[in-house]
Formats: sequence, C-alpha cells, structure tokens
Amino acid sequence: MRLVVARIGRAHGLRGEVSIEVRTDAPDQRFVTGVVLHVEDGSLRRSLAAANIATSLTLGRVRDNNGTLLLTFEEITDRTTAEALRNAVLEVELPEASDEPDAWYDHELVGLAAVDPAGEKLGEIVAVQHPGAQDLLVVRTVKGENRLVPFVGAIVPEVDVPGGRIVIDAPAGLLEDIDD
Repeated sequence: MRLVVARIGRAHGLRGEVSIEVRTDAPDQRFVTGVVLHVEDGSLRRSLAAANIATSLTLGRVRDNNGTLLLTFEEITDRTTAEALRNAVLEVELPEASDEPDAWYDHELVGLAAVDPAGEKLGEIVAVQHPGAQDLLVVRTVKGENRLVPFVGAIVPEVDVPGGRIVIDAPAGLLEDIDD
C-alpha cells in the first residue's frame, strides 16, 4: 500500500531541484536520500511516460531552504523536466505493519465499527482529522449524524483493526444531543 507524502511545487534552480508541499507528519523519515517515491497522478504519469520521464523517482538530495524542503531526484537533471513534475503527488510504499504498537494510518481506521464498551454499535469511523492539538475521529452515528471524537486513550481505550472495531467510551453528549 502507498501513502501520500508530498505534492511537488515549483522548480528551483537549473539542475532539476523542486520544492514540495509536505503531506506527512514524519518528513525526516520519509525524505531520506535513496528513498523511492512514486508519482501518483494517473494522467501526469501517462504524460511523464510519454516524455520518457520516470514515474518512480529516487531521492538524490534533500535540503531545507528557509523552511521549504527542496528535493533532487536522480532521474531529473534539468529545470524543464522538473517543471513537468509540478503539482505531482508523491507516494511512498508502506510496510505491511507499523513498528509502533499504538500507531495507525488513517486508511486503517476508516470503515471500522465504533462500539461502546459493552459492544453496542455506535456507528462507523468515516474519517480522521488532524487539526493540531489531537487527532479526531469522525464517527457517523447510527442516526446518520457525523460527530467528532477526540482520539485519546480516555475516550478511545481500544483499537482493534484486525477485529474491525474501535471501542469508544463516550461521555454524555459526545455522540448524542442531551435534552436541556
């Protein structure tokens, strides 16, 4: 499986360097010399292939330019080719399992059943949001309403990806409206 890690921005300089918009929370791990990144956009992939430009790119160099990451790929050696990559979405190949016991990718959580501690169905996880302070699970309740649930241990004590469920111990008013 692949995970989106960046979108290519403008070409920088004459030797094929590009700026990127980072779309990963671990840029130090994702952008390392020698890593292979894949161009995700299907129509762009076809036009790159027609121009004999590789759609799997090996990272040759990474540098920070005043807070903007600049990448150089082994396959890209000039500005014209680098400009052809503008707006391309880059993906990295994921390992089958994470090394961390309490770490999940969003795609692993979306679609899981949300249940209470007694096993009663509360709804389904339809998205994960990352606004800053803490991650939020978007739960579509059995009534069809979307509710935001803080993804913290006190409220979400169990995540069982192989079992297809997330246990939510929701305080009153989190998943349903309370009458005044």
